[in-house]
Amino acid sequence: MKKIRTAFKKDPVLYISGILAIISAFLVPPDTAYFSYIDFRVLALLFSLMCVMNGFQQIGFFQKLAVFVLSKTENTRQLAGVLVFLCFFMSMLITNDVSLITFVPFTVLILTITGQEKLMVFVIVLQTIAANLGSMLTPIGNPQNLYLYSLSGMSFSEFLGIMLPYTLLSALLLLLFLFLKPGEKVYVQEIFAETGPMRRRPLITYTLLFFLCLGCVLHLICWQAVLVIVTVVLLFTDRGLLRRADYGLLATFVFFFIFIGNMGRLPVIVDLLRTVLSGHELPVAILASQGISNVPAAILLSGFTKNYLPLLVGVNIGGLGTLIASLASLISYKQYAQTPGCEKGRYLSHFTGLNLVFLAALTCLALFLL
Repeated sequence: MKKIRTAFKKDPVLYISGILAIISAFLVPPDTAYFSYIDFRVLALLFSLMCVMNGFQQIGFFQKLAVFVLSKTENTRQLAGVLVFLCFFMSMLITNDVSLITFVPFTVLILTITGQEKLMVFVIVLQTIAANLGSMLTPIGNPQNLYLYSLSGMSFSEFLGIMLPYTLLSALLLLLFLFLKPGEKVYVQEIFAETGPMRRRPLITYTLLFFLCLGCVLHLICWQAVLVIVTVVLLFTDRGLLRRADYGLLATFVFFFIFIGNMGRLPVIVDLLRTVLSGHELPVAILASQGISNVPAAILLSGFTKNYLPLLVGVNIGGLGTLIASLASLISYKQYAQTPGCEKGRYLSHFTGLNLVFLAALTCLALFLL
């Protein structure tokens, strides 16, 4: 029983989605139609991108980039700005989860070494917001974007055009909050030791695989080819990356696909959800994200509406708010909670307050544009 509770706490969304899929299977007995529920293209792309990003992380590419940029900073405002906007811009390419996994521990280290622990809560909270909001610009920035981009059939340029206003407002708000903090002199340049050159062969390999995945996102390469190439290359170069993929997230997608597919075969449920969603995709997506997080909300609601534009905006904005609105937010919170002398109450109050400000501003913009 204790092991079950521990496993549930570690990934509650996975177990809830599994329970929902099992319950729905009693309402709609398994048959060959179950295979049509699953979007294999999304799963293949997610898996491939996870493996490639883990590869970049393993060779320290992102840390070296951060060290190079931070070596140019001269005061605490610049230091905080670089740490926050690294998450903002990198999340557009490496996903919000990977961005926070990479840069939050790095931030804890840098602020501790420079004696700026007082900035830790402020910077990590802004990093979390930055990663969640920067990632909304591109189809590969987060799982819900990749899913809705694939489902809707919109072009890459159309997707960027929809999300660009929200990304620009997010960047302006981040700059505003950064300028509210005074800039104190800080000597960052002296703390970086030479770590030696990066291994060239794996860097080239992961870069080529990343562009291969990007080609699939742009519908230039079929997902089957990408999946086979990524898997075969990593089997021969670093099969450990295949083991480190987030199979829990992939299973969560599969369970939700089954649940939504089964619900779509129950006329009463379909009529009810379509009535609730019709014309209200934006607020429903935002509210649903607060309770079940934005990835499950995107998968769940997409089964009952074809109005993907407000749904896309809603689940991205909906990543703000509660700590579970975006599961990426839990990553930074857990990492901060492990630091010596952490102030969890102060972190949660700062997190909630700043998230509500960003949520209100972006919701107002969405209501104006949509």
